[in-house]
Amino acid sequence: MKVRIKYFASIREAIGIPGETRETQVTTLAALRDELISMGAPYAACLERGRAVRMAQNQVMSEETAALLDGAELAFFPPVTGG
Repeated sequence: MKVRIKYFASIREAIGIPGETRETQVTTLAALRDELISMGAPYAACLERGRAVRMAQNQVMSEETAALLDGAELAFFPPVTGG
């Protein structure tokens, strides 16, 4: 399946691109995150397990266990606090 990925804030800065389109065979957001981590630096550094990373699918906040939808727009971003 094909998905569009957007990166925000410190994740965008670390990876060095605002987003990308990827072909993947994975079926969950967690598996996609792991696939990106396996690409090595800089993906591994900012998406590694243990780091707080939020995800959205088609502009809806989603858990890692969510099924990945073909043609989805995904977003990865660090947690945000307000003040």
